[in-house]
Amino acid sequence: MSRFFLSRLDGQTAYIEGEDAKHIAKVLRASSGQEFTLSDGAGVDYLCAVRALSPALITLDVLSSQPCKSEPKAKIRLFQALPKGDKLEFIVQKAVELGVSEVIPVLTSRCISRPSHKGMDKKLVRLQRIAYEAAKQSGRSIIPQVRPLLEFDKAIDQMAGCELPLLFYEESRTPLRQLLKPEAASVSLMIGSEGGFSPGEADLAQVRGVPAVGLGGRILRCETAPIAALSVIMYHLGEF
Repeated sequence: MSRFFLSRLDGQTAYIEGEDAKHIAKVLRASSGQEFTLSDGAGVDYLCAVRALSPALITLDVLSSQPCKSEPKAKIRLFQALPKGDKLEFIVQKAVELGVSEVIPVLTSRCISRPSHKGMDKKLVRLQRIAYEAAKQSGRSIIPQVRPLLEFDKAIDQMAGCELPLLFYEESRTPLRQLLKPEAASVSLMIGSEGGFSPGEADLAQVRGVPAVGLGGRILRCETAPIAALSVIMYHLGEF
């Protein structure tokens, strides 16, 4: 059954607007009575039947509702140092599929990509659309947010308030499994760009309460590392 995010909910009536309405009406050629699963973006799924439709607006009757079973119990935030090119688009897509609640781009000392504020604002619009599509495709009931770019030290300060903060550093000899907490309610992880992190950044993170961990003896590409790390974390949290 096709899934979409509802635009608004009024009692027992749900509405879908915009591009999704056009897709349902023109591409799927939905008809009256056809059923869809709609998510409210806050963790609840609704089974709905089409009452009326046009390319601009789909009106549906709510048949039933239940908490979404696909959302992780833990809140997981990915702090990703800016990679080159369009790698961040791939990272956002896969991170959302794996269950993150937020993706926060980070500017570190070794980032080669250093877009202007205007350029980054344009990227964020596209990245948020990618997050939306990935959430819809993977059966999520929330739309993970792609946040504005942060400097490294500010990102570390945000991570330090998390129950389980982790900096993935290729020089660390501490294996990820040693620090994982299966009962953790919140996890924040930071992955480096192509050049990784400087020793000074790793030291600063440690001082502020964010320990460094490794992902084994192999050096992973910056677009591979977040997928590997998130997969291991999800497994230890009982999500796989």
